[in-house]
Amino acid sequence: MARWDREDSGNTIPDWFWQAVETEPETRSVEVDECDVAYRFYPSPGKPGMLLIHGMNAHSRWWDFIAPQLLDEYEIAAMDLTGMGDSDYRYEYAPDTYAEEIKAVLDHAGFDNNCIVVAHSFGGYMAVHAANLFPERFAALVLVDSGIRHPDDPPPDHAMMMGGRAKVYPDRETALQRFRLQPPQTCDNAYILQYIARSSLMSVDGGGWAWKFDEDLPTSIAGRERQAEDYEGLRMKIGVIYGEDSELFSQRTLDYMRELIPQEFPAYGIADAQHHVFLDQPLAFVETLRSLCRELVD
Repeated sequence: MARWDREDSGNTIPDWFWQAVETEPETRSVEVDECDVAYRFYPSPGKPGMLLIHGMNAHSRWWDFIAPQLLDEYEIAAMDLTGMGDSDYRYEYAPDTYAEEIKAVLDHAGFDNNCIVVAHSFGGYMAVHAANLFPERFAALVLVDSGIRHPDDPPPDHAMMMGGRAKVYPDRETALQRFRLQPPQTCDNAYILQYIARSSLMSVDGGGWAWKFDEDLPTSIAGRERQAEDYEGLRMKIGVIYGEDSELFSQRTLDYMRELIPQEFPAYGIADAQHHVFLDQPLAFVETLRSLCRELVD
């Protein structure tokens, strides 16, 4: 981080945030089906592994202020699914390929079968699919505001895309002003939004700036709809964290998941949090994740 506005921010940005984002990880990549899958690795030798997976059109740096707070208990990798972040783009995307990417990062990071996978939103469903294909690689799966809609519930009335089709902006500041969360929501932690926005941009050939996601991903991904049988096939330990004010995760969603998943599992709502739980309540999220993981694997 380039210490943007640190000297001018006064007390508006808490010290814990600076300490977290100034913890430099290793940048690594592993090839999967002719594409490089990038991930950020936080060494913590001798501790069990934890893999963090982002949501749609997000990337690994959404976890920059979360991962370092967990290094006293876990060695952590945060990955970029292809088509997003610093990973390569594909001509076509599919859950099976994303599952292979998840397994490849687990293997490349050197994590054994005691690894906990923590996945948000769209990344949660890709992790569910991976857990069906490679169950031996998951000690536990924590889904963050990620579930399956009851078949009688209507789909959300907006697309889960960060701003829709990618656009090239003439300069960085113009792009930063256009950053929006999807689904649309407020977030009181403006400094977190600013940090994520700054780490979500890339310069493009010929000049200008664009977001780090494949503009063709929405039309190039097959099998994006969640399948009930994937949840019915889960056999490892499962935990759920959701925002109590989330537009995408309701009590009915949780009840339906309990019908499908063949074992009981703990689920914790975080107050005053919407879909982007760890942006809204980062410290509460970390403490909830800590206690949930201990509950799952102790």
